[in-house]
Amino acid sequence: MFKLIIGLGNPGTKHEKDRHNAGFWVVDELARTHGSHWQLDNKFFGEIAKIKLNGNDTYLLKPNTFMNRSGQAASAICRFHKIVAKEILVVHDELDLKAGVARLKWAGGLGGHNGLKDISAHLSTNDYWRLRIGIGHPRDSQDGPKNLDVADYVLKKPRLEEQIDIDRAISCFLKVMPKISTGDINNATMELHSNT
Repeated sequence: MFKLIIGLGNPGTKHEKDRHNAGFWVVDELARTHGSHWQLDNKFFGEIAKIKLNGNDTYLLKPNTFMNRSGQAASAICRFHKIVAKEILVVHDELDLKAGVARLKWAGGLGGHNGLKDISAHLSTNDYWRLRIGIGHPRDSQDGPKNLDVADYVLKKPRLEEQIDIDRAISCFLKVMPKISTGDINNATMELHSNT
């Protein structure tokens, strides 16, 4: 079903544990569970891995352009491999979902997410799939002041309990990937949403 799965995040060891890197965590797990390895590919402005889903090649991409320029990498790989927007899944952190919640979504608004904004600008459409990984919102956080700036919040490491919940949501997504890869997205979505 998906020819390209893009994990959103910021490159480098400084950011690897930030909440904003939840998209990277998902594609890292996909690569690991399929025995694939990441390779830096400068023509795609990021790291690439390839996995088989239901016998078909699916590319995994982690842009190294930083979050707000993710579209540069997305458009480069789409042009080269002739991938259209409806064949893309973008995985990203979501402030409006609690940690431990994952939601699969087709198209729609961008929720103020800079990575999605840039991808939509480069692809000239919002019509692609998204996997929203909940990271919670600072107003609901038990960690620090409720008025913590959103930018500061997403660039911080989750609390241990939050990380456990996020990891569980990622595991739930991996469990429904076989259904997604055969095109049974409705049942996969119901299973994911009922378990996270």
